[in-house]
Amino acid sequence: MKPAWDKLMSEFEGSSTSLVADVDCTADGKSLCDKSDVQGFPTIKYGDPTDLKDYQGGRDFESLKKFAEENLGPQCGPDNMDLCSDNIKKKLQDYLAMSVEKLEGKITKAQKAVEEDVPVMKKVIGHLKSAKKEL
Repeated sequence: MKPAWDKLMSEFEGSSTSLVADVDCTADGKSLCDKSDVQGFPTIKYGDPTDLKDYQGGRDFESLKKFAEENLGPQCGPDNMDLCSDNIKKKLQDYLAMSVEKLEGKITKAQKAVEEDVPVMKKVIGHLKSAKKEL
């Protein structure tokens, strides 16, 4: 994979909108890798630097290049509102008007709902489906 990755880095070198780079997680890049939850090597991450996602596609040059061309670059967010739908833009504006503390509270509340309510809802769905089959 290293030759394909090096070729991809060359293709995107000098881009003003996309970064393709590698990080040595055993040396100077260790803190970045820890922050980004890198577990094994090689790991490919992409997206917003504050919310990197795991890449699951092909490791050959053609697959990497196709993915990069379609997914790298500016994305909807506070710095690129023009790339957002009206619905997301409104949410971002509302969130930007809040304090960090209020936003963190909303995140905690949402995470709690997902962790507690969703498993219970799934059990109820399972129960309802099995009860329906008995009819």
